[in-house]
Amino acid sequence: MALFSIAPIGFANNDLPDLGTAAVNTFSLEKENSYGDAYMRVIRSSAPMLNDPVLNQYLTELGNRLVAHATGVKTPFYFFLLRNDEINAFAFFGGHVGVHTGLFLNADNESQLASVLGHEITHVTQRHLARSLEAQQKSSPATIAGLLGAILLTIAVPQVGMAAMATTQALATQAQINYTRLHEKEADRIGMQILVDAGFDPNGAADFFSKLATRYRFTTKPPQMLLTHPLPESRIAEARNRAAQYPHRYVADNLDFQLAKARIQVRFSSYSEEAALALFNDQIRKNSYQFEEAALYGKALALLRAEKAKESEVIIDKLLAKDPNNLFYIDTKTDLLLERHEHQQAIDLLTRERKLKPTSQVININLANALIENGKAKQAIPLLEDMIFLDKQNQLPLQLLSDAYKQTGNRAMEHFAKAETMALAADYDGAIDQLNFAYRLSEKNPLQLAKIEARIRQFKQSKKQLELL
Repeated sequence: MALFSIAPIGFANNDLPDLGTAAVNTFSLEKENSYGDAYMRVIRSSAPMLNDPVLNQYLTELGNRLVAHATGVKTPFYFFLLRNDEINAFAFFGGHVGVHTGLFLNADNESQLASVLGHEITHVTQRHLARSLEAQQKSSPATIAGLLGAILLTIAVPQVGMAAMATTQALATQAQINYTRLHEKEADRIGMQILVDAGFDPNGAADFFSKLATRYRFTTKPPQMLLTHPLPESRIAEARNRAAQYPHRYVADNLDFQLAKARIQVRFSSYSEEAALALFNDQIRKNSYQFEEAALYGKALALLRAEKAKESEVIIDKLLAKDPNNLFYIDTKTDLLLERHEHQQAIDLLTRERKLKPTSQVININLANALIENGKAKQAIPLLEDMIFLDKQNQLPLQLLSDAYKQTGNRAMEHFAKAETMALAADYDGAIDQLNFAYRLSEKNPLQLAKIEARIRQFKQSKKQLELL
């Protein structure tokens, strides 16, 4: 499940059998998807999820590039970010892959980040979590229930969940530990194949492992995942040996990765306002960067954070002149325009870009927001409804949709959108309350009343299912 799960290294992992989804009878794919949806809702309610369209689109596109080269894909994948400086990534039921922002902060290039995603994708395609439960089929139902509860807690509140898992009888047996080790070896092996097939550097995994092992070898306070799941030298050596089996090729780093890293450093890390600006000023002065554009972008964001919008815009305009369709720059330019209340300029910019990227989350979210701020919520509503249809797990367009309906005076649909937002965070009681408000405001609309009644029944059922987990 986690990046640094225990994995003893022997000889070539290529000799390992591809266990795939064999002998998974305890959980059907339908049940896995149901659990995955429930766990994801709990995460939204309890974990520091990032609703940043630029970073979300970058991570999703990177993840999907890797998934396109995976075998055994039986569910859609959903990649999401948690604001946490700890180095970690995890995968669970239903194709959900969570990534801590600390992973970006500690990776040097996109291949290193991709190596971690490839590993987690393999946990999903090989149904490792379901296979772990299958290994417990002879245990009592109470033990299985305890294991599922511990998994949920680990995802939502890692410290509590790890303690729960440690006391779960199913995970305390040596057989279960060995089975988990097999999963990790399989994820290392297949994950690297995905990495290579997707066009990344096969040395990404070993380079990242080596960097972390060196950095934390003598520290008194290593990352939590290194404390609970050691990273032995043998695993690093095996990653090196496995990478050496592929033909050597030069893989250039990706500017978008460095832009994403800079964005996280300025906006979603422990860097203070002054430290963030000093970081990029230092990079520019010493030419110590992978891409000058990323250093300049980081400086522009740091200046904007320091309320020096004019200085920030000078940099962003120069970057846009060289790369006018770059989503990172367009997003920041939009922020600058909206800050000056130049709504129509922002709308014009985003409308032009939408012709090139009609399904871009970044463009559509920014355009909808600009329209609402400009008092044109009616134009934003169909845009947001299309986004929700394409991505039913994203809270941000639902929140904007609620604002748009409020501006147009449609109070019933305002409450309906709020209900959907609350349900995505497992707040079914709050969602049902909002739907009751919507129902009372929809007396003259029989179709809307029927829709609301059906949704109330669905939310009540979902609440019961969640309580049974």
